Amino acid sequence: MAAKREKELGRITVEVELANNDDLAAARRGDLAGDKVRRLKMRGVVAPNSTRLMLPTQVAKKLGLRVTGQTKVCYGNGRKNLRDVVDVYLELRGRHGLYRARLEPRKGMVTIGKIVLNDLDFLVDHTKGRLSPRDAKFVVVEIG
Repeated sequence: MAAKREKELGRITVEVELANNDDLAAARRGDLAGDKVRRLKMRGVVAPNSTRLMLPTQVAKKLGLRVTGQTKVCYGNGRKNLRDVVDVYLELRGRHGLYRARLEPRKGMVTIGKIVLNDLDFLVDHTKGRLSPRDAKFVVVEIG
């Protein structure tokens, strides 16, 4: 699953797997068959200048994610909007976590911000157009 550089955007894109965490919990309890967990693999844009994870609204609907709140979003052009927020399971290159994601109705691709990248311990190299783990075997946690 190598990162690729999109020439038209000049951004790094990666394949991510998204899943409904409620479905995953039900499957772990034995209340839902594993093949019934709502999952989706798609391309995501690595955006270390963005703070959080962003999902297209249509993706959240396909996964059956419940809106858990709202957040105020400040865009680069100064515009501000309220956006719905959902909780979603995300897996990227074998590393995973549960994240709050804001929904964008007019976007078609997942945007992976610095909170997710830091949590999963990935380094962004825009010069070479790649995303790399700091340590191949472990997520490194800095204390202090």
